[in-house]
Formats: sequence, structure tokens, C-alpha cells
Amino acid sequence: MIDLDTTRIRPAAFIFNIQRMEDIHEAADGQVDVAHSHDYYTVIWIQEGSGEHLIDFNRYPLAVNDVFFVSPRQVHRLLPSEKPYGWVITFSRDFLAHNHINEDFITEMNLFGHFEERPPLQLPVEVAKRAQVLLSYLSEVYKSDAPYRMASMSAYLKLFLIDCHAQCQLPAPLPGSDQGGSTILREFKKLITEHFYEQHQVQEYAQRLHISAKYLNQVVKSLLGKTAKELIQEKIILNAKRSLRFTDHSIKEIAYELGFQDPLYFSSFFKKCTGESPSRFRKGGTGY
Repeated sequence: MIDLDTTRIRPAAFIFNIQRMEDIHEAADGQVDVAHSHDYYTVIWIQEGSGEHLIDFNRYPLAVNDVFFVSPRQVHRLLPSEKPYGWVITFSRDFLAHNHINEDFITEMNLFGHFEERPPLQLPVEVAKRAQVLLSYLSEVYKSDAPYRMASMSAYLKLFLIDCHAQCQLPAPLPGSDQGGSTILREFKKLITEHFYEQHQVQEYAQRLHISAKYLNQVVKSLLGKTAKELIQEKIILNAKRSLRFTDHSIKEIAYELGFQDPLYFSSFFKKCTGESPSRFRKGGTGY
């Protein structure tokens, strides 16, 4: 079982690492990981290999030059059918802060999905060539004791992420959407991530943002085509599914962890949102 603490998100320690996928595969004697989650960001670039990558109940086939961006707390499992080649980069919020990289730089990039499904990014050949150079330099600096090592590492990481972001096909804004509301939406998502286990009402988040619940709903609806309440519920349901499928916590315990005082109400809420009861979802299989 995965140790998912759904009541708090604990910041990871200062973490940065870059490795070749084939080295990880060989060190593990070809054994694949079990489903797991981290409190740090993970980037996986498939340069050669086949198989699939499972992320939060979504299955993605592995393809050449696919880049996966896994957010903190997402449950994932890589299942290569042969020895994979590529890069794995991990970094924590503390690494970003230490190098004066605001976490908003990450969230604004549309690479890491805390809420929405994020399929892998496919790098064009020319971009992949440039990215390979960047990560080769990054790996060299990481292994060295060169002056300004940390500054160099953070600079190469930012350049790589910027190159990837430039390849994103961003969804077109909905007609009549408020472009100025993107900051509000970003802050709203951040607040949900921090407080979904204790605050379930739109009004509570609106107060933290110093705006009305009505205006918050208008912003979310214009940018995402869904209500603020639906966004909160999606976060709660996703974490409920993670706990039901990947921990041995009782349904009662999960309800309390997610801020429900009445486990029966949690079960009713879960069924209303998913179409099945928590117990039925749990019995649906091991997931990964």
C-alpha cells in the first residue's frame, strides 16, 4: 500500500536529481516500481522504449520523445516492456525556493497537472536535440563541484522546461472568457491544493481571495467551462480515489481525512460524483 497522507501535503526536503533511465533500470535489475507518489516534481523523458505509464488512473503508452510531467502527490507507475532509455529529473519545492524560482513559474507553464489530466508532451526532433544538449550539461554540472553549481543547475532546468512549454498546445480560451482571471484561477487552484481536506465551500476560498463567490464562479466558468464547486469536488474525489485504491485506510478514516464529519455523507457524495460507492470503487481492482 502507498502511504498517502491525505490530510496534509508535507513539503519535500531539498531534492534535486537527474539520472539516465537505463541506469535506474539496471540498478533495479529490471524490476519495475510499484505504484507510488512523491512530494516533489518528476520529469520523465522517454528517448527509447515501449510499455506504458500509469498516472492517477490514466494509462499512457510510451513513445519516443514523450515527456511526462508528474506533480507532487500524483500516483504513478512506469511499466516498460523493454529496457527504457531517457532521462528522469526530480526536484522539490525547496530546490525551487533555494534557487529563487517561484513555484508559480512551474504552475503557469501548463506542464504539470494538479487537477486536469496531463498527457505526455511529444517533443519534435529538433527540440529534442536541443533538449538533449541542455540535459547533458545539467547532468555534468550535477555531478561536479563547479563554482555556482546550484545556479547552473537551476538555469539549465529552467531552459529545459521553457523549451518544453513552448511545445504545449494550450487550449483556446472559451468565448467571452476573462483573460485577467488567470491569476485568480491559479491562486484558487493553489488554495484548493492546500486546503481541500478542510474547506469544501466556494465561499471559503472566495474569502481567502478577497472576492465574492459569484465572481470566483464567473472566472472559473469562463476559463475552464466548469464551476468553482466542481473544481473543488474534483480534487476531493481524486484524493478519495487514491486513498481507496492505494491504501488500506477504512472508508470512515478516508472520510475524516478529507474533512467529512459524517462518513455516510462522504459515501453519498462520492457516489453522486462518480456513479459508484466507495466500497465498489475499492473492489474494482488494484488499479496498477
